[in-house]
Amino acid sequence: MNARITPAEAMPLTTPPARRLSPGVMGSYGFGAAAYGVKDSGFGTFLLLFYNQVVGVPAATVGFVVMIALIVDAFVDPTVGFLSDRTRSRWGRRHPWLYGAALPIMLGWVALWNPPIGQSHMLILVWLFVTAVLVRSAVSAYEVPSQAMAVELSADYDERTRIMSYRYLFGWLGGLLMLVAAYVYFLAPAPGYPNGLLNPAGYRGFAIAGALFMGLAILVSAIGTHREIPRLPNPKIEKQSLARNLRDMVETLKNKAFAVLMLAGLCAYTGQGIIYAISNYVASFVWRFEGMTFLYYSITLFAGVGVAFVVAPAVGRRGSKPRMAAWASTIAAVLGTAPFWLRLAGWFPAVGDPWLLPLVFFFAGLSTAAGVTAYITGASMLADVVEESEVRTGRRSEGLFFAGGFFIQKCTSGVGIFVTGLILAAAGFPAKAVPGQVPVPVLDRLTAIYGACYLLFYCLAAFFYARFPFGRGEHEARLAQLAATGVLESEPRQPAA
Repeated sequence: MNARITPAEAMPLTTPPARRLSPGVMGSYGFGAAAYGVKDSGFGTFLLLFYNQVVGVPAATVGFVVMIALIVDAFVDPTVGFLSDRTRSRWGRRHPWLYGAALPIMLGWVALWNPPIGQSHMLILVWLFVTAVLVRSAVSAYEVPSQAMAVELSADYDERTRIMSYRYLFGWLGGLLMLVAAYVYFLAPAPGYPNGLLNPAGYRGFAIAGALFMGLAILVSAIGTHREIPRLPNPKIEKQSLARNLRDMVETLKNKAFAVLMLAGLCAYTGQGIIYAISNYVASFVWRFEGMTFLYYSITLFAGVGVAFVVAPAVGRRGSKPRMAAWASTIAAVLGTAPFWLRLAGWFPAVGDPWLLPLVFFFAGLSTAAGVTAYITGASMLADVVEESEVRTGRRSEGLFFAGGFFIQKCTSGVGIFVTGLILAAAGFPAKAVPGQVPVPVLDRLTAIYGACYLLFYCLAAFFYARFPFGRGEHEARLAQLAATGVLESEPRQPAA
């Protein structure tokens, strides 16, 4: 049985009203996630390929350096979450962070894609490490407070799934728009570069466009949600020692529901990180995509996201979030790896067969829809952990919880790049490879190892999602309890002077 808080203990606390957001607020809030989508697609889809195949650094080394940058993330993310929870200003807890993150993200992003080509590998690796840390830290300064704000906008069980659906829709839209721009314009075939993905000049334009897009998304989100500041929880914070602050952080994070979601996220996002990092290798060398095929493939992926955007809230209103997330992860694993097993068995169309691309697109679209449905549901479950923790500890710690979730996302993207580097090395994949000239046994090893990793991580995610300890009934009971103790806020406060 959860510990009950007394009215005296609850007095400084506020919980957001269970309300439905207006389309304008929902849209502007969700649009901010496009910035992370650009970062994620760039890191996951192009970074390894760029530093390995264009700059010429060994794939395993690139993956290792990106993963090492996670050591810094391990401190940055919880620090940002904790500090944003305790920030007090006329602009509330979250918005100072949103506004302040835009410029550092833009500058770091441009620098990341402009290494000193022609210099020693050591200098290039140092550049990669420093710029990767800068970008990831700046993204944390925006994303952690922004994700925490999702909890504060509404306490309604189903509305939170809807909020997260918008976040994932715009996050994927941002990432896919940059993919389309890259494939169609920046990294399109050019004189001397029949495979535009290997053109160093294209990445400079890609970097500038991405930086501008991310800056725009962040500012639109901050400005569009600014008027909601009076409605957002702003609990009083007592001054206390650093040691006490650290004890509070540890106590807050010792939460079973949170731990289960972190394990599920660790598996799901590691799988996603591998998918992102290896996608161009599979598309270019296994399926032999060319030209506009990349555009059509990107549209297919976004269609899958669109399906998840509709399905996740609808199914969530009628069923169990943990069960839905588990089933969605399992379906994503089966459908996402099916083309590789069929190819290895000799039952999949060969390159040049008119049925190849439709079938690849079909499986990719459905697996994306299932995978994103699982991500949306998992994020909504994380939002529900906030009130469960509040009842237990007497503290609202949105920023801290979502810092943990965001660290897992970033951590696993780095791990995904690292694992992909190992997969390429294990398969014997050559540097500066040419599509059509990679030996078939190498491609077979690549798809077999990749498919096994994909299946393993997504099925493990399903296992942990299914063990999330509470659902709708428990959440609504907690809201009633908080309302009875006087912490459930129903009217907007006046903004601070």
